[in-house]
Amino acid sequence: MEIDNGPMDEKTKRMRDLLSSFYSPDASTSGSSMGSSNRYASPLEAINTTSFNPDQYMSILVQKSNLEGLLQKHVEMAAEIKNLDTDLQMLVYENYNKFISATDTIKRMNNNIVGMETNMEQLLEKILSVQSRSDGVNTSLFEKREHIEKLHRTRNLLCKVQFIYDLPARLGKCIKTEAYADAVRFYTGAMPIFKVYGDSSFQDCKRASEEAIAIVLKNLQEKLFSDSESIQTRAEAAVLLKQLDFPVDSLKAKLLEKLEQSTLDLQLNAEDLSSALVIGSSKDGNVSESVYGASHEASVREFAEAIRAYRVIFADSDRQLIKLAQDLVTKHFDATEQFIRKQICAADLLRVFGIIWTDVLLLGEVLNDAGLPDYSLKAAQVAVKQYVTCTFSRLLQDISDALAQVHTRKKEEGVQEYSLQLALEASKKAVLQGSMDVLLDFRQLLEDQSGLTISQRDSIVDWVQEGFQDFFRALVDRFMLLSGKNSSFSQSQVLPEATQAEKVVAGLVLVLAQVSVFIEQTAIPRITEEIAASFSGGGTRGYEYGPAFVPAEICRMFRAAGEKFLHLYINMRSQRISVLLTKRFRTPNWVKHKEPREVHMFVDLFLQELEAVGSEVKQILPQGTRKHRRTDSNGSTTSSRSNPLREEKLNRSNTQRARSQLLETHLAKLFKQKIEIFTRVEFTQGSVVTTAVKLSLKTLLEFVRLQTFNRSGFQQVQLDMQFLRTPLKEIADDEAAIDFLLDEVIVAASERCLDTIPLEPPILDKLIQAKLAKAKDQNPTSP
Repeated sequence: MEIDNGPMDEKTKRMRDLLSSFYSPDASTSGSSMGSSNRYASPLEAINTTSFNPDQYMSILVQKSNLEGLLQKHVEMAAEIKNLDTDLQMLVYENYNKFISATDTIKRMNNNIVGMETNMEQLLEKILSVQSRSDGVNTSLFEKREHIEKLHRTRNLLCKVQFIYDLPARLGKCIKTEAYADAVRFYTGAMPIFKVYGDSSFQDCKRASEEAIAIVLKNLQEKLFSDSESIQTRAEAAVLLKQLDFPVDSLKAKLLEKLEQSTLDLQLNAEDLSSALVIGSSKDGNVSESVYGASHEASVREFAEAIRAYRVIFADSDRQLIKLAQDLVTKHFDATEQFIRKQICAADLLRVFGIIWTDVLLLGEVLNDAGLPDYSLKAAQVAVKQYVTCTFSRLLQDISDALAQVHTRKKEEGVQEYSLQLALEASKKAVLQGSMDVLLDFRQLLEDQSGLTISQRDSIVDWVQEGFQDFFRALVDRFMLLSGKNSSFSQSQVLPEATQAEKVVAGLVLVLAQVSVFIEQTAIPRITEEIAASFSGGGTRGYEYGPAFVPAEICRMFRAAGEKFLHLYINMRSQRISVLLTKRFRTPNWVKHKEPREVHMFVDLFLQELEAVGSEVKQILPQGTRKHRRTDSNGSTTSSRSNPLREEKLNRSNTQRARSQLLETHLAKLFKQKIEIFTRVEFTQGSVVTTAVKLSLKTLLEFVRLQTFNRSGFQQVQLDMQFLRTPLKEIADDEAAIDFLLDEVIVAASERCLDTIPLEPPILDKLIQAKLAKAKDQNPTSP
């Protein structure tokens, strides 16, 4: 067998070699031929030969490719191996079924042929007998048949003569009933006789018939030029005039203009179509929908008949008529695109496609050369792709609207507490349920067997997979925009009017973080399973571009986004506390500070900010486990100065006290257990609150280090920090780190103090108890 030497792509060449090796009776023969053809091929190109060296291939591939190239090569080879295995399996199964079918057919043929020869001989004898009897009957009836045929010809001649004499009366009746088609048929049928005998035997009949046909011509001309008549009626009148040899070529442009005007009435109107489909989706609305479709179909049939008549009149008008029909189909799809921009479902789109396909078939019957099916299939492909894109855009907007509840939620009693939780649940539902609804909607397009979508299954699968990949990338960008981290777009494009006037709230960022975790851990696996079950395959996307839907990449994006939003939330809350600390430490003159008489009011504001953080995270994040309890720590977490050291320093001079203070501070730090203050933030209540507390205390420490205190200022800082110790331990999980940071604040204040004399423990406890009693009186319901 000769082999075509024409150019083949790599996939075709591999498939041919694979099939050759499978069907070759001698594997060595096929292998040697493949080896000889690829003798001079490079090691990278010899992967399909018997002389393939894996080690050499991997060595060269590693040298020439980077990590990204190796991963890409791995994806390509895995996909190719899977496809080749599937093709071979299907080929073997198909050939096996064919062999079984051929064997069964041969057995049936052997059984049926037995005894056939005897039956054929009997049949031949009967046919010969019937033929001989038929010849005898024909011979006996020959003379009578000749006589009957002669009488029949005489009768036909008499009927024609009678028809000529009756023609004027018949034409008169046709004029009265406006049956002009019958009148033209009668007159054209009598024209051959009038041409031969019209001046002699049938002179009177000819004259009367011509007078009647003149009236017919006049009436047909009136119908042709009447605007009240339909296009089909005018076309029939033109056909009849042409049969009567009336010059109608001058009417070509006018009739074509009438056809163009009639297409305006046949266009699909998006508003009328929407109302019809809305009524059609109700309980008794199918009647309305069928009435709309039947009325439109009747109009298109009338238009098709007009085109048919126009082609009969003007044989050289195909190009104009084809353009007219294509323009009508184009206008149909223009209306469909406007219809798609509205919030419609796949069922409505398929109904519109059904109406268009019916029109295409009706017009295709009269315009076979127009190629309307192929033309409409290309336009439908664009419309389906636009529908997929618009559907994902609406889903993206629905998720954005659900997240906007954080801004638009009214601050009413009992509502503000659960606003973040409601926004989170609404966002989760919008993501997961919305995605499932979108997949269910797209599945209707795959299951449809109509003319416009049946050939687009592979394309729809690819569009859906690519659409989800692009949708989740756009969703990450939208999350970034909502959080205020993306400045490439204006926030007015996404956020509602009520939100534009406000800055991004921290609660929204926390909701975005938790939604990102939900998408990574729950939504993506569910969507991946559904895509694998109903939207596998495709094929229009080239292998060089890789898979259309990559769940691992999407999970990585949302994992990184969730961590970024969580840190952003902590930073936003810490910035609010930083503003509070700035006012506290930069406003007063710490060198001239008065003696402390109570815990400063900034402590209450500081705790209120931390309570707000705790209230928000309780609505959104899981509780988690409590870590870093004091009982779990073996190192010292006490202050860098013990009370005996402080009492001893009271008896020293100021100079000795300062030197001893610095020495004791550094010695205490050397013997303290090293505490890791900042750890990885987890998506739990305790981790977020603890991190916010640590950042706030660290900021407070830096503010203290920038100030200079007198004795009263240092004592005020000592009192405030000692009061914060207990409530901060109740809020945060890491007690050791809280103690360490509070001690560091006190130490830093002492280092920046001009006269370091701390408050006595009894006085310290008295002031703290007074603050607690005052707080209890102001809020009796608190524990």
